[in-house]
Amino acid sequence: MTSWIDSSTGDDSGFSLDVLPYGIFSTENLDTRIGAAIGRYILDLKALAQEGIFTTIDFDSSTLMENTLNSYAALGKQVHRQVRDLLQELLAHDTSRGTELRDNQKRRDRVIVKMSDATPHLPMSIGDYTDFFVGPYHAQNCYDILQPGSTLHRNYMSQPIAYHGRASSIVISGTPVRRPKGQFLVDNKPVFGYSQKLDFEVEFAAFIGQGCEDGSPIPVDGAEDRIFGFVIMNDWSARDIQNWESSPLGPFNGKNFATTISPWVVPLEALEPFREPPVSSMLAHHTAGGCSLRTGDLIATGTLSGPSRKELGCLLEATKNGSEPYEFHTSETGAGRIVRGYLEDGDIVELKASGFGSCTGRVVSAECQA
Repeated sequence: MTSWIDSSTGDDSGFSLDVLPYGIFSTENLDTRIGAAIGRYILDLKALAQEGIFTTIDFDSSTLMENTLNSYAALGKQVHRQVRDLLQELLAHDTSRGTELRDNQKRRDRVIVKMSDATPHLPMSIGDYTDFFVGPYHAQNCYDILQPGSTLHRNYMSQPIAYHGRASSIVISGTPVRRPKGQFLVDNKPVFGYSQKLDFEVEFAAFIGQGCEDGSPIPVDGAEDRIFGFVIMNDWSARDIQNWESSPLGPFNGKNFATTISPWVVPLEALEPFREPPVSSMLAHHTAGGCSLRTGDLIATGTLSGPSRKELGCLLEATKNGSEPYEFHTSETGAGRIVRGYLEDGDIVELKASGFGSCTGRVVSAECQA
């Protein structure tokens, strides 16, 4: 689909009319509000709702005037599809509704914002966050590196494995990440200090639109209707802290200091051509025992890796726990290439996916925290 708004971005963010992701933003002159990304611009949905654009749809348009996506996400797929269809019709190159926006310069000035003028915010109020461990290449690589000769536990291919993370750790792209402190082994003795094995993890995550607050299990064939949209995610990990604390229980301080997400939530409808079943299985298993899910809960896949070294989704795998440093190309002037075992202070990690934008964080040096 093409739009009368220039939807090219000059990069691979891919904010086209086919995607039209939702997000929360503010500017120097505008309070925090809901918008939709289109090229280098943001369509101000709060302003559009105030202008009465959505009166042809039977829903509470005041949900688009709030400062998070929660209330709107909870309305369900039927409303989301209608709103999305209307927005695409307004923005389409050959729109029959040109007088409502395209040909109305005063309204355009009110509701179209340059993305370069906007500050992104967390898109939803996140009550709970669960991180799964569903990538088979990642799982087997972790066993090969940390427990040589062992195989995946019998339960791995029988059910989705996960741990409950800290919702308070989730930050928006661009937020600095402080190198965490914790306990880990040095010369086989526990010490407390700054992590020496800071890592990133490439992940995909879903925001819950309609939950099951009464604890009723979500069936696999009904799970898709509960998903509002998706983001890309970096689950920052302190491997030395994580490895020491994770026996016999799971991750704790090695994971709870920062988790970065991209600011734009890509609706399920935009990804229908690429849909795969694992997320539905994850939601069904998550609620099978009576666990309730709520609007805004974030459900992540865990690290997504492929079979080759260039497809590995974290440094633990790519460097074999730091023993085989990895050479990266870098865009920094004069640097060209850098070699890393694990992340160093000042490093910037940027994950990018077309249609999602970027998920970026800079490691803040330990000295800056003193």
